[in-house]
This record gives sequence, structure tokens and C-alpha cells, in this order.
Amino acid sequence: MILNYRYRIYPDNEQVELLDEWLETCRVSYNYALRELKDWIASRKCSLDRCSLESEYMMAADYPFPSYHQQQNNLPKAKKKFSRLQAVPSQVLQTNIRRLHDSWDSFQARGYGFPRFKKYGQMKSMLFPQFKTNPVSDWQIQLPKLGKVQINLHRPIPESFVIKQVRVLKKAIGWFAVVAIESDIELPSPVPHGHAIGVDVGLLSYVATSDGYIEKRPKFFKTAYRRLKVLQKRLSRKKKRGKNYEKAQLKVAKQHNYIAFRRSDYQFKLAHKLCDMADTIYVEDCDFRIMAKGMLGKHTIDAGWGKLRDILEYVAQKRDVFVGRVDHRGTSQVCPNCRSEVRKDLRVRLSECHECNYVVNRDIASGQEICNRGRETYRGTPEKQEIGSQVVLSGNLVVDKWRNLSLDSRGARSISDNGSPHCNNFRAKAIK
Repeated sequence: MILNYRYRIYPDNEQVELLDEWLETCRVSYNYALRELKDWIASRKCSLDRCSLESEYMMAADYPFPSYHQQQNNLPKAKKKFSRLQAVPSQVLQTNIRRLHDSWDSFQARGYGFPRFKKYGQMKSMLFPQFKTNPVSDWQIQLPKLGKVQINLHRPIPESFVIKQVRVLKKAIGWFAVVAIESDIELPSPVPHGHAIGVDVGLLSYVATSDGYIEKRPKFFKTAYRRLKVLQKRLSRKKKRGKNYEKAQLKVAKQHNYIAFRRSDYQFKLAHKLCDMADTIYVEDCDFRIMAKGMLGKHTIDAGWGKLRDILEYVAQKRDVFVGRVDHRGTSQVCPNCRSEVRKDLRVRLSECHECNYVVNRDIASGQEICNRGRETYRGTPEKQEIGSQVVLSGNLVVDKWRNLSLDSRGARSISDNGSPHCNNFRAKAIK
């Protein structure tokens, strides 16, 4: 089992200068290796009866492809020629070349996304892949050729875990260390069990569950856009590549980090809240990148549904909660009670079925249909869950009753009307 813990580190001024120099050296070596790769490709794709309009760097026919192992073996020779490479730890340079060839392998597998050259200041992280002993001790972390750096251990590393590698990450607000820890402990994969809910996401209702809970969408970008607009306007008036331009650019980057951190913190708390509600969660198997290309693309990207789904799956695995993906097509066009088709456009926010006279909020109905499809998709569980609708004609699913549930057997409390992801430790019961 491998986990990543991210901590804030506080290097002194000399260490900051050294880290910046290392990042710049990694950027130069990355671009050099990429240039060698592109030259080899260009020398092999030219036609025999014509040449490039400008010029082309030609290589011998027996010159091998610049693979990862070849470029890695050329690093000791390059260090003798370029002295700045000797200041950087050797394994950091090797992992930097590995990053390039990972991008190249990904490009070959997908067919798009050719690796690009890194501009000045665009290299933001470096990897220390190996440690002989535990580098973390007494609120300090020992890094090769850098020494001890102050680290904020806001959560301790478990005793049974061993530190495998550390990635130093540079952000506008400061430096971070992403510590990868490993243990022989294997967590069993969760299976569908207990109370199940379906979760629907949207712009009006950020999250709507099949149990009737609705979470309004927080507008992270819109609430902070006013300040961001002022900072960007000041940046546009500065002379490029000047000191004042860099200061203004740093303020813009800090504002973007502030927005991203707020969104990530909220989504983690919301994921824990959903895990408190049920033992099995069904979500939509939707490609949100397609939705981001529409007229509401800015709001879709600000909502970050794809990241919320990934965070939910990560949190649920640690808490033994099963998360399953189901088909998202037409979930709002089907009555969750009788499963008949109920056609409506986006202006209609109420689902009214003329077959069974079941009336419910559109987003809640979509969540209930997602739960129905989840039970049909992930059938045959150890508890032999029956396939059935989430609601019945008698209207037993009442939100007020659900919110006023008493403590259950696991010591959880009910949700208040103004429930927030900042209030955890509750679990909703199934309405029988």
C-alpha cells in the first residue's frame, strides 16, 4: 500500500536559491534531451527526394534511438562537460529524464500530446527517489546535497510505513514536500454493502443524493474573481521581464492557489460527508471534459466534478465505502419510481410522472435513478441486495423525516437543515 502525504516545508534563503538553481538545471537538461529526441525523429521522417524548407539536423543511419537508458548513461559524460550538472543530485537528473520518456510513452499510447519544451520557470518539481534511512526527524527533513529543511508535520507518518521517495514542489505560496510512504498492509477492496445512495452533480445543486439531501454549489472562482481581475489588470500594465512584472505575476499565481486550495479543502470535507451518509455510493460515469467545452465551461471547470469524484473514491477506499460508476445517460429523463420515461428540458426543475403521479425534485430524482442503476449494475453482492426502486408510491421518502433521524447504531447524528461539509460524523439510515 502506497500513500502520498503533502507537507509544507520552509527552506532558508540559501536553500531556496539552491532549489531554484536545481529546477533551472533540470529544465535545461529536460529541453536538451527533448531536442535530441526531436532531432532523431526529424532525421528519420524526411523524404528521400526532398529536404526541409530551412534546414534539418541529420544523424547517421546507425545512430540509435535516444532512449531513456542511453540518455541516462550519457549523464556522467555530460557532467564532465557542463559543470552545473554536478551541483544537482544524480538521481534527480535521472528521474528528470525519466519524466520526459514517460511523456513520450504516453504520447505513443494515446496518439497525441507530444512533449513540449519547458519555458523559464515552468519546471516546478523535482524528485528524490531513494533514501537509505528515514529522512524525517524532529520536524526536519534531510535531503541530499541540501541538508536539513524545516517541515510542518501536521500529521504523523504511521509506524508501519517506510518513506520511499520525496518530491519537492514549488508553488506561489511556498514550498511543499510530497512524501510517498509504503507498507506491506493491503486494504481489501470495498464491496457493495449496507445503505446505498446515488449522487447526482449539477450547477444549481452541486450534489443531490437519492435520500433527498441537496448541497448548493459553492462558487469558488466567482467569489474570488473580483480580486483576481484587479491583480491581472495590474499585471498587464507592468513591463514584461521586469522586477515589478515578476512581483505582480506572483500575486496572480497566489490568488489562483488560494482558489484551488479552497476548492480542494471543500471537496475533501464533502467526500467525508457523503461517506458518512452511506456504505455504498453510486456516481455517474461521465466525461466532464466534454461538458467543459460548452457555453457553461467556466462554471463547469470551477465546479471540478471530476476531481470531486476522484477524491470521493480515494476517501471511500480508506473508509471501507464502495463507490461504483453507472451510466449517466438519461438519468433525469426517467421516473425513479416506475422507471417510465419522463421527458423534460433543463428549465423544468421538477420531475412529475404521469404514470405513477410521483413528484420530486429533478436532481433528487436523478440521484434516485443513479441508485437504481447502481443496484442493477453491481448485483450479486454478499448481502444479495434486491433490485428495486429507491422510492415507493406511498411517499415514504420524506426529507424532513430523514433529516430528523436519531442516532444510529454507529453513533452518528442526523443532518441539520443547513448541513455543511464542515460538519461530519453522521450517517443516514435507509428509509424502510
